[in-house]
Amino acid sequence: MKTRQKDRGNPPPVDPWNEIRPGLWMGGHIRVGAAGEEPVVVGREFDLVLSLYHRDGHGPAPGVEHRFAEMPDGPLTDAQIGEVERFAGLAAEAVRAGRRTLVRCHAGQNRSGLVVAQALVELGLELPAAIALVRQRRGPGALSNELFVQYLESGLPIARLLTGLGS
Repeated sequence: MKTRQKDRGNPPPVDPWNEIRPGLWMGGHIRVGAAGEEPVVVGREFDLVLSLYHRDGHGPAPGVEHRFAEMPDGPLTDAQIGEVERFAGLAAEAVRAGRRTLVRCHAGQNRSGLVVAQALVELGLELPAAIALVRQRRGPGALSNELFVQYLESGLPIARLLTGLGS
């Protein structure tokens, strides 16, 4: 299954990850460095890593809690939207518990942005402020997938229900 699309004209971020709010980080498996695209490998920097994309050799280190759900950077199924809800809940719960949490995808812009924005809402931010914060802290390419923004705006439970009706 193809899980990523070209980044809508947005280059990968320079930073491997960015702190969106205290304890909640957003990142990817690649970044742009001096030599072009470079791999990002997670070691023990975080207590919990939530991955929406997989590439061998990118961590995290053994012993670090790691959850993985394959997710396309495109239209999601109702089950995949359910995974977004679950991951956002895990991220919010971990942040409340004081755990350093990284949500990551390929470049750390869209899939991770969807989960992080929803986690911010669960942590008490209004949706427009959550989307703005993700974009401000991660960069202008964050949440450039307008479909993901529509999922957030309709509410993930409703988006999941409507997506399920189409299958």
